[in-house]
Amino acid sequence: MNKMFECFFPDNYMASAYVIPFEKLYEEGYRGVIFDIDNTLVPHGAPADERAKKLFSRLKEIGFSSCLLSNNQEARVKMFNEEIQTNYIYNAHKPAIKNYMKAMEFMGTDKSSTLFVGDQLFTDVWGAKRAGIKNILVKPIHPKEEIQIVLKRYLEKIVLYFYKKKRKTQ
Repeated sequence: MNKMFECFFPDNYMASAYVIPFEKLYEEGYRGVIFDIDNTLVPHGAPADERAKKLFSRLKEIGFSSCLLSNNQEARVKMFNEEIQTNYIYNAHKPAIKNYMKAMEFMGTDKSSTLFVGDQLFTDVWGAKRAGIKNILVKPIHPKEEIQIVLKRYLEKIVLYFYKKKRKTQ
């Protein structure tokens, strides 16, 4: 059973995008960060808040390129990006890998120097893994979600149970 879920296991699992040690990751050779938006950086549908603005200016200071990769329509992504001013790809069809590759092109990075940060296993993490990119799963910011996401969360709980169990045995 465990093996069946391993393709969905994140490389890292953190409480929030805002506690990721980006300085350390930069020292390790990472140069680009691809982010999901909704429930990764802000609650679903919200504009960029102070925390998000500070994070993106911190990333620039460190030397990171960034790109937003969202399955949302352009109006949503553009509205979030107004205050951030970074690369973005909307209607990304995650977990398809094409737009993960396009994001790396925008940032001038490759698989070994790119990170992906998102809150969903079956779109964000699985897509990043399929694209060969190191990924960090973060806990969703807001519990209120659309029904199709609520259903996926139940499946994610099962996968995360096996992920945590495997980490304890290593």
